[in-house]
Amino acid sequence: MQLRGTLMILLASFFWGTTFVAQMTGMDNLGPFSYAASRFTLGFIFLLIVWLTQRKKIQRQQGYKSGFVAGVGSGLIMFIASSLQQVSMLYTTAGKAAFITCLYIVLIPLGAVLLGKLIRAENWIGAILALTGLYLLAIHEDFTFQIGDLILFVSAFFWAAQILFIDKFASRVDALELSVAQIFVCMILSFFIMLIFETPTFEAVTDAWLPIAYGGILSAGVAFTLQVFGQKYTEPSVAAIIMSFESIFGAVSSWIMLGEVMSNREIFGCFLMFIGVLVTQLRILIGKK
Repeated sequence: MQLRGTLMILLASFFWGTTFVAQMTGMDNLGPFSYAASRFTLGFIFLLIVWLTQRKKIQRQQGYKSGFVAGVGSGLIMFIASSLQQVSMLYTTAGKAAFITCLYIVLIPLGAVLLGKLIRAENWIGAILALTGLYLLAIHEDFTFQIGDLILFVSAFFWAAQILFIDKFASRVDALELSVAQIFVCMILSFFIMLIFETPTFEAVTDAWLPIAYGGILSAGVAFTLQVFGQKYTEPSVAAIIMSFESIFGAVSSWIMLGEVMSNREIFGCFLMFIGVLVTQLRILIGKK
């Protein structure tokens, strides 16, 4: 079962990483919330169809507990995280976004301080390496910080909170219902903000059908559902390591699809961030408790 969970999360990280390209290209003629509303609508429809076909089987399972209420809480956190990420991509590149977003993996063990848990030396070392990498990646030689990178940094805190929330409830409630509810919340709130600040046209939405479909079905629909199911069978620290490959998938896909090229300074920053992520999970990697 643990292998199944690992493969689910790895596939989810692939979809998330490659979706950075879809998020970037989807906003060629759409505002961030118009793209998000379209994406989450498609994801919700996909998940709703799956749930309707499986509803009776799900509700007959022994120990069944509905996941809709927990999904609302997860959806609120996810909406903030995804909205910050989507807006940030107006001001930064897809490759940089993938790496800065993955700071959530460093924040998860550091967040344990709030729960009264011990922070080990490797967590502090990993955090320092990751923050040094962030400095090289996001702060220019004239000591300016791009607004998009700052927004991404803030979003990483909410992604960390979403992962910890999923970890708490994934094994207690039905995972598919949790996923349906969280995507529904993101859809409704995205539409609400879109109607206030943006005026999308039907033509703009249809022109962006491919990135909307990819971000909606594969990322919002499939990947986040794989995350919920995968975290049922995988320890959060192990899941964090696998999720970190989202940054690699994002950087490679943005290079292939968008032709994004990083400077040597930025590449070294990405390297330090990735090493920092792995260091925080060192005990898991070497098999220690």
